[in-house]
Amino acid sequence: MQILFLSHYFPPEVNAPASRTYDHARRWVKEPDVRVTVLTNHPNHPYGILYEGYENRWLTSEEKEGIKVRRVRTWLAPNAGFIRRILNYLFFMPAAVIASAALPAPDIVVATSPQFFCAAAGFLISRLKRRPFVFELRDLWPESIVSVGAMKPGAAIRILEKLELFLYGKAVKIVVLTESFRRNLISRGIPDDKIAVIRNGADLSFFSPRTAPSYLIETLGAKGKFIVSYIGTVGMAHAVEKILDVAEELRQSDDILFLIVGEGAQKQKIRELVKQKGLNNVRVLPGVSKAEVPDYYAVTDLNLVTLRNTPVFRTVLPSKIFEIMAMSKPIICAVDGECRQMIEDAGCGVFAEPENVRQIAGQIITLRNQREKLMAMGENGRRFAECRFDRDDLARRYLNVLKDIVK
Repeated sequence: MQILFLSHYFPPEVNAPASRTYDHARRWVKEPDVRVTVLTNHPNHPYGILYEGYENRWLTSEEKEGIKVRRVRTWLAPNAGFIRRILNYLFFMPAAVIASAALPAPDIVVATSPQFFCAAAGFLISRLKRRPFVFELRDLWPESIVSVGAMKPGAAIRILEKLELFLYGKAVKIVVLTESFRRNLISRGIPDDKIAVIRNGADLSFFSPRTAPSYLIETLGAKGKFIVSYIGTVGMAHAVEKILDVAEELRQSDDILFLIVGEGAQKQKIRELVKQKGLNNVRVLPGVSKAEVPDYYAVTDLNLVTLRNTPVFRTVLPSKIFEIMAMSKPIICAVDGECRQMIEDAGCGVFAEPENVRQIAGQIITLRNQREKLMAMGENGRRFAECRFDRDDLARRYLNVLKDIVK
């Protein structure tokens, strides 16, 4: 079986869609009868600067762990500034469709969101190649755009909503990441049997409990500190500025140190706010490679998972929660809905109302003095991940969905 998979992002980029696509594809190609071609951009996320060793040509080829990677000419744009990012999204659609003419006909075409122009390209290629189209839905786009204030309701949003429903209708299968997404689609007229839920997960051998590296503790000046970390995208949806408010609330607690590790549209704003507030208890660090992420989890005593307090985010499961569980680390979950339910079911953390500075600060103070409870929550998370979110098992389920379609 030949799979053509379209993704706007792919390694060496390290965001959630890049990691999910790569982690699944590299497992699929281990099957003797499965071949995977990924059609993607030249790597430039999050700065809009081409990664070293790449040239922004119309079509380039490489191979990663048995995956054939075809990269198309890319409108380079940083992960900041709405218009430039939209141009980056839009440019990929015709570039991918044109590039697909040079590719052999696959047995199936899969395209992943969060932005729908990638999915639209997948649909067009599926028609040109006369093959079934599968839509992987990572985000309720464009609803989430409105929720974070990136766009206001109006004609443009209505057009995107029509595109959204059109693509749902044309897909032979919609792979969603949460049960909430499934319920949302059903409420809008999509048949239940057209939807498959394949949640995110973690590579349990890569993300595993380990001793905190002494070099990193030394570098951070964190010896003897209770470390509270936010590790991930610093974007409009993530309410990271509220973490600074929490740090300000707790600035008299000399033993608590906050780490913010990652890149995104709000990163510069966060840096400026830390300086303005004089927050000596906060370290704002650059994004790190995937290979380095486990070390930052290892030095962390308590992880923050935050999103804005809007209804659409009650449907999501941030991918970082699976990595944190696998690392046997506890969580403060400031995301209501399905995420909160999962954390409580796993017994791997506590809930605080999204954007509620007092509640988040209160949970940190309470847990700081309960080391045994923190350890127990971490162990609970690891067991839960082993039972339900092993990437090997999830990749196998996903591949079986695709095989059934081809049959």
